[in-house]
Amino acid sequence: MAGNEPVLSPDQLKPTNPRKARIGAVAAIVILLLMTIGNHKGNTENYFLIGLAALIVVMLVGDWVLRRNGLRG
Repeated sequence: MAGNEPVLSPDQLKPTNPRKARIGAVAAIVILLLMTIGNHKGNTENYFLIGLAALIVVMLVGDWVLRRNGLRG
């Protein structure tokens, strides 16, 4: 049976700190939105940056709803 089990390092078994992950997500949102300010032509870059920031916001809201309803630890 040991041959079928995946090999994991001790670092992979440590739980992550959810508060730090949320702070990092908010920082990423701010950085993405700040990158829309610049000397580039066209808005294609802005659409992608705003879309990525919106995706992170949706993920944060989903996490908040799950934690609020007790479905996530």
